Amino acid sequence: MSAAESTDPNRRDFLYVATGMAAVVGAGALAWPFIDQMRPDASTLALSTVEVDVSSLEPGMSLTVKWRGKPIFVRNRTPEEVEAAKAVPMSELKDPLARNANLPSDAQATDVDRSAGEGKENWLVMVGVCTHLGCIPLGQQGEYGGWFCPCHGSAYDTAGRIRHGPAPENMAIPTFSFISDTKVRIG
Repeated sequence: MSAAESTDPNRRDFLYVATGMAAVVGAGALAWPFIDQMRPDASTLALSTVEVDVSSLEPGMSLTVKWRGKPIFVRNRTPEEVEAAKAVPMSELKDPLARNANLPSDAQATDVDRSAGEGKENWLVMVGVCTHLGCIPLGQQGEYGGWFCPCHGSAYDTAGRIRHGPAPENMAIPTFSFISDTKVRIG
């Protein structure tokens, strides 16, 4: 009998499987630090939602809070600001979309779709970042009485809709909900 005839095929198959498994385990051990570093840390997860007490905001007052590293403008609009925003014809808007994470992506930029909704039209919660280059607009300024970005002249109305300047989109509205009459949960 020759040496080739005396080899055991079961042993060879076992060695192939064992070598393959060792390679898989080794690749997994090598890849794990790279995969693990992509996971958000605890401080990021803690900031995924924030609750804001709005009981002290009288009509016409605003509050800026930080959420996920971004400023969030919370405004209790006056009845005049709400009416001014409702009176704007959709044809005059530069961006016709609401950009509201609480609504379908094709929702129109009506005042009620930009606000907290029916019965809470006076409340506006939005990401306070200019959609042109990411500056922070100044509140209750500009020709439309909303927000004005002095960096390049973008003007937003009292519903946070872009009306003039280089900004291409309305300011974004994050996911939020009123958990009581005086508390808003963002995120």
